[in-house]
Amino acid sequence: MYLLRIVLLALATVTAVAADGLPGEMTLEALPQTVPAPLDNVGSPAKVALGRLLFFDPVLSATKTVACATCHYPTMGWSDGRAVPIGAGGNGIGPRRTVAAGTGLPLLQRNTLSLLNVAFNGMVSGTAYDPANAPMFWDSRLSGLEAQALVPLRSREEMRGDVCAEAEALPFAVERVMAVMEYRERFAKVFFGPVTSVKLAMALAAFERTLVSCNTRFDRFMRGDKGAMDEQQQRGMKVFREAGCMHCHGGPMFSDFKPHVIGVSDAIGIGRRGFRTPTLRNLKHSAPYMHNGTMKSLDDVLAFYEQLGDAASESLDGADQSAQPPFDPFLQKLNLRPEDFPALRAFFDALDDDGYDQRVPARVPSGLPVAGGRP
Repeated sequence: MYLLRIVLLALATVTAVAADGLPGEMTLEALPQTVPAPLDNVGSPAKVALGRLLFFDPVLSATKTVACATCHYPTMGWSDGRAVPIGAGGNGIGPRRTVAAGTGLPLLQRNTLSLLNVAFNGMVSGTAYDPANAPMFWDSRLSGLEAQALVPLRSREEMRGDVCAEAEALPFAVERVMAVMEYRERFAKVFFGPVTSVKLAMALAAFERTLVSCNTRFDRFMRGDKGAMDEQQQRGMKVFREAGCMHCHGGPMFSDFKPHVIGVSDAIGIGRRGFRTPTLRNLKHSAPYMHNGTMKSLDDVLAFYEQLGDAASESLDGADQSAQPPFDPFLQKLNLRPEDFPALRAFFDALDDDGYDQRVPARVPSGLPVAGGRP
């Protein structure tokens, strides 16, 4: 019933946001084995080590209780396993995290995106890649990891709480980091100067660009190892192509990085709008799915698109199309069949990589508890 309700909602709201007509056909490609970075923020071991410590250190939050790792924890695919995250004012980690009594902070509305392969955001077939212009967040409202890194520090629901005004969040964060001698020494070594908000962002971004998983069975298969994917996975890749999934989920990141409205609301049930196509890499590590986290399994997602594609076809075949709701053009080409779901799931398994970095620092320079606890 839930999927049917969503499909019916989609009938009135599915529209193309990014482009006129069908998207250009994308190809399937392996991820590069080298990670691109902006020329003004090339990574180094010392910079990455600094960024890792900051990522797990609650000193960045005005409440001193949450860190980036609270919602992006390594053993959970650098996400949190929740439908929507709980930032400042929460207790616990991942699916067991709960809202602390008396905080008065609203829940965030969108599912926590995994940071795995975020270094390749915006990389699509046949275009030059600029990491400084990589789209960030579900609505792509900012470009580049450096710009994204400081947003949670200013967000009341994420890391600021009610400790200070938004305009004070970054200056106060710099003050807290500057008060820790080890951080002063590390910033002087890496950046040849004192702590600034710009340098905080650069260190965090440099670390996040190391969170890659570019050696999946699919990647090895595409690089020439034809035994890397089994027969069922290869059949699933064929189904994936023929079913029309590649109109949006193609390229090295399995995303066109364009926004589409598909009739799924924000978590609070309002605001149906366009959200960018998520990557299909590491799906095993990034449940629940969709931008509001309402679909718990891949079968839920496949059934949703199978019903949505059928609804679009029936509507477009109607006699009076002027009276029909608008449909995103890619849905006209979508042809998913339930009997193909096992092969598709097998193919998605070939996009997973369990060997990604899951390290957690034993300590952080502030002396505060390492965010999220130890696995």
